[in-house]
Amino acid sequence: MSALAYGIQLPVQSQSTLYTEPWETAAGPEDLVAVARAADAAGFAYVACCDHVGVPRRLAAAMSTVWYDPVATLAHLAAVTERVRLLSHVAVVGLRHPLLTAKQYATLDHLSGGRLVLGVGAGHVREEFEVLGVDFERRGAVLDESIDALRAALGPEEFPEHHGKRYDFAGLGQRPRPAQPYVPLWVGGSSPAAVRRAALKGDGWLPQGDPRERLPAVIARLRALREEAGVEAPCTIGAITEPLYVGRPGWDVGRRTVSGPPRVLAESLRAYRAMGVDQIQVRFRSRGRTELTDQMAAFGAEVAPDL
Repeated sequence: MSALAYGIQLPVQSQSTLYTEPWETAAGPEDLVAVARAADAAGFAYVACCDHVGVPRRLAAAMSTVWYDPVATLAHLAAVTERVRLLSHVAVVGLRHPLLTAKQYATLDHLSGGRLVLGVGAGHVREEFEVLGVDFERRGAVLDESIDALRAALGPEEFPEHHGKRYDFAGLGQRPRPAQPYVPLWVGGSSPAAVRRAALKGDGWLPQGDPRERLPAVIARLRALREEAGVEAPCTIGAITEPLYVGRPGWDVGRRTVSGPPRVLAESLRAYRAMGVDQIQVRFRSRGRTELTDQMAAFGAEVAPDL
């Protein structure tokens, strides 16, 4: 059984009240760069960035309006890192024409030397769809076709071709091509439709923070769907962990946080591997950038070897 890979959703770039630490509200680009470099040095598999075009007033108090653009952010961080992969978690690709999405992400993959993982999801903010002229009620079907179109547009052909119900294109060349011969496409979401989409169309699954006790049944369902459909390619199964703190915290990190010596964290996280999870997205409680990067370094050096 191979070791668990581990990645991180970047701080600062999205500031929902569900997970943002107080210090992030005053943070900026230099903090993002420091965290990305810390991830690169500590063996993290990826750094991830979210996607929202605009947040309506009715949701702004909870979600905030701070959502960095994933392509711009990941491209900026590609230039200051060397090996860590760059994940959109998730890009709401139905908001944009697939050729536009392909142009942006193919360029990102080219510039980064082939480090892109394209994570996609259906989205949930109705107003974003309405203002961009996309049917919110049919966003699942739009995403399904967008994935098919992106497979073509991010493939090896300079002149990609796709003929579908919503998108139809051929004869339009796009270079540079991605550096990777095949861009991994991970599907996000935990609804039955999202799990089915991940099973049938994805190279990986990004759950929406499912609790541990729910994951085994969902993973079994995803695998059964792939088997029924005859999909033989491997699928990278993900999980989002509880908040973590390496060592004994000297402050209140919350009752859900898993803390303690590295061996305690490693033992707790190995349970994900036993469920069939391939990569975990970890998060750390912190009171500032330095505490966060110290936590990341400690995790990479003292916890990860036992995963």
